[in-house]
Amino acid sequence: MSESLVLASVMIAALVILLPLLFHLTKYLGAQSDNVRKNETVEGGIRLVYKDSFESFNIKFFLVGIIFLIFDVEILYMFPWALNLRELGMFVLIEMFVFIGLLLAGLIYVYKSGILKWS
Repeated sequence: MSESLVLASVMIAALVILLPLLFHLTKYLGAQSDNVRKNETVEGGIRLVYKDSFESFNIKFFLVGIIFLIFDVEILYMFPWALNLRELGMFVLIEMFVFIGLLLAGLIYVYKSGILKWS
């Protein structure tokens, strides 16, 4: 058996044994709090007075979250483009303006459809 295989086996065995042990020890070594107020569930400063986990939420929260993720991921495509703009040339510049135009059209559609209005 090679030395690297033995080292990898020992490291995996150590992780399998040590991680559960450390997680178990934190229960006894960590700070304990019997304060009821500290153990309450708080979401964004709003106290949840109901206990049902299947309570319905306004769909606007999900829509805004999905729209944010879509536009955020699309913006990530612009960073490598901006760093390599000089090497890529004029064709890629025009493609990026088309891409930005499509993003702008999507944002205008979202705004006109009233998804961003909270009334």
